[in-house]
Amino acid sequence: MDFDVAYLIAQWPALWRGALMTLEVSVIAIVCSALIGVAGCAIRIFRVPVLSQIVTGYVELMRNTPILVQLFFIFYGLPAIGCGLSLFASGVLCLSLWAGAYQIENLRGGMAGVGRRMYESCHALSLRPWHYFTLVALPIALRHALPGMLNTAISLLKNSSYLQAIGLMELTFVAVDRIATDFRPLEMFGAILVLYLGMVAVLALLAHRLSAWLQRPFKTH
Repeated sequence: MDFDVAYLIAQWPALWRGALMTLEVSVIAIVCSALIGVAGCAIRIFRVPVLSQIVTGYVELMRNTPILVQLFFIFYGLPAIGCGLSLFASGVLCLSLWAGAYQIENLRGGMAGVGRRMYESCHALSLRPWHYFTLVALPIALRHALPGMLNTAISLLKNSSYLQAIGLMELTFVAVDRIATDFRPLEMFGAILVLYLGMVAVLALLAHRLSAWLQRPFKTH
């Protein structure tokens, strides 16, 4: 089978719309998962009664079950208890919860780089624990945790392809749909390969810029 450039050009608008959908759901989920990571890390660091055990159970559940099972439970299972969600909302929720569990652990690992003396110094200055976490510990932990958080974000972007299983018209869904009707797998899989590589490269570049900014020495006046 020859590679048909004309066919690929004709299908480019549909592929582009699928790529935009992939980016939209991934960006929202990356932000939500980071917020889950910060909140969950704070709860576990301060050992909040009951909530700490809930977060621990949540992390273990997300990390030890397949993401496809989680997706099916959210999209097909929640309507049974009156919590039906749209395709888009189900995708964002699934990816956010899955990645959020890993971001909690990434940040907890980053917290290991915050010395005990830092906490004691903040305590001596009468800073509240929440101020210590948000103003002192979290910025330092982010420096150490950023590589792991980036890997999780990239995995989230790639795992967005699972959303084709519930019918969300993201990039992989568009490609598989065209293959089923036109029988042109070489062009479709080649196109989404390049598009995914491009999206991951852009995400890695942005993360590199952020990492360089975070690694700058603090200026004092």
